[in-house]
Amino acid sequence: MSGLPAPLLTRDSAWTLLTEFTTSPVLIRHAVAVEAAMRGQATIYGGDIEYWGIVGLLHDFDFERYPTAEQHPFEGARILRERGHGEELVEDILSHARYSGVARVRPVQKSLFAVDELSGFITACALVKPSKSLSEIDPAGVRKKMRDKAFARAVSRDDIIDGAAELGVDLDAHVLVVVESLKPVAAELGLVA
Repeated sequence: MSGLPAPLLTRDSAWTLLTEFTTSPVLIRHAVAVEAAMRGQATIYGGDIEYWGIVGLLHDFDFERYPTAEQHPFEGARILRERGHGEELVEDILSHARYSGVARVRPVQKSLFAVDELSGFITACALVKPSKSLSEIDPAGVRKKMRDKAFARAVSRDDIIDGAAELGVDLDAHVLVVVESLKPVAAELGLVA
């Protein structure tokens, strides 16, 4: 490291980084959903909305190229460090993986873990509705879908439950917050607000 300040990471430069490593429309939509959910969390916890959004947008930027637990999110951390981005961003992103060895101690880290799987699950719940409307998503419906192990089977139900617990919030209330946070980007997710 040169001792120079970390390069300024804007939403535009974060998007450029995301799309340099990610071409899958599904993964890009997930990044946008987590970004929106993180912006919502920042308003609740008094975080920097832009920074929290960038953490959400970039949390899986390396996943398409490096999908194994041995690689993701560690390769992403390496890339961020090589490009001179600060250790705070690196650790915040690493914290979303249970196996990364980075403890979730700050609200931004707990929030990222809490919204990552839930954002994807809520999106999946809305996509199977005839209307594809987020307005039709409620906590009871999400809980019912969580019990259906065949539905969105790649989504960790334990991470959804543990994420709300780590934030110290009721899961039903957390679902409602994330649903509301996704509404501004509904069209980008292939949904209706």
